[in-house]
Amino acid sequence: MSTQINIRINPELKEKLYKLARAEGKPASRMVRDIIAEYVKDRDIGAYVDDLWNKIGGKMRSRGIKTGDVVKAIRETRKARR
Repeated sequence: MSTQINIRINPELKEKLYKLARAEGKPASRMVRDIIAEYVKDRDIGAYVDDLWNKIGGKMRSRGIKTGDVVKAIRETRKARR
């Protein structure tokens, strides 16, 4: 289910938004939703960290590194620091 949000913008900006929306064949509300979604996505640290872990995991798997190898390396590093 969708909900509404009310914002205030100056009339010139509103007119430019509507012109751009018409040129792209989209409703202005769709453009605003897309812009907000992209803004949130770019700043969602949880999603960024998840994506980073997925990339790291993929690289490790492609190199044949297993979970046990990582655990072993962590243990060895901790022992060396003592």
